[in-house]
Amino acid sequence: MYLYDELGTALFEAITLLPEYGLTRAEERLLRRHAGDMLEHLPPPVAVVELGSGSGRKTRWILEALADREPVAYFPIDISAAALIKCHQELGNVGAISIVGLEKSYLEGLQEAATRRRSNQALLVLFLGSTIGNFDPPAAEKFLRDIRRHLKPGDALLLGADVKKSVHDMLLAYDDPAGVTAAFNRNLLARINRELGGDFILRYFEHHVRYQEMDCRIEMHLRSTRRQTVSIRAADFTCVFREGETIWTEACHKFRVEEIPGIARRTGFLCEAQWIDTEWAFVENLLIAD
Repeated sequence: MYLYDELGTALFEAITLLPEYGLTRAEERLLRRHAGDMLEHLPPPVAVVELGSGSGRKTRWILEALADREPVAYFPIDISAAALIKCHQELGNVGAISIVGLEKSYLEGLQEAATRRRSNQALLVLFLGSTIGNFDPPAAEKFLRDIRRHLKPGDALLLGADVKKSVHDMLLAYDDPAGVTAAFNRNLLARINRELGGDFILRYFEHHVRYQEMDCRIEMHLRSTRRQTVSIRAADFTCVFREGETIWTEACHKFRVEEIPGIARRTGFLCEAQWIDTEWAFVENLLIAD
């Protein structure tokens, strides 16, 4: 979460446009082509809640398809105020939609949105972008169970999941030649310096990406290029880094299409349908609360 201050959010939006990062375009293709099919599984009326909305660009396809049949209440949830402002700008022109942005964590926002729904209204929760892959597998299943606890039977979760592909393509997606992802990663240190009184020297840390085959996981690290001592004043913390030692900043687990229904069953859902992009292996999963 600490990666996403205002600059981090802007850098991530830039990452989604990079040619090496096919994930976002794959999901947009699926939503553009199949939004109507997805909504056929959900009888009206439906309120839409999006966990980690960002700019909401991909969500347009779902909201427009839904607005064609009924007025839509949309609750984007994000910890970034800048992202919520951009979301309003991006989606404010969609007809028959009311937008209530919630600057909260995922579950706090979901809890509030669930209390605002009408008594006869189902919830469609969107958790897109393969953000579920940022959790390790046990934590991912716990998080899905936590989502389920806020839902009623028949509510739905649309879960985007990036699928395992060639190691070359996966590494390139997180280590682009233009250095945008590197800037996104280093911005974490800049934020610690600014907000917590850290004294990281950013040029002494390099962006490093690796793939862990056993766990089917991409890892982003910041690797110290020399022996150095760093302090964070607000945490009363000092650390000595050896040359080559890393700070592990993010994990991105990749999935197999066939494992999603089992994950759904173990967390209180049924996998109603799946849509798969063939240009960049990615799967959109419609899970129904059991």
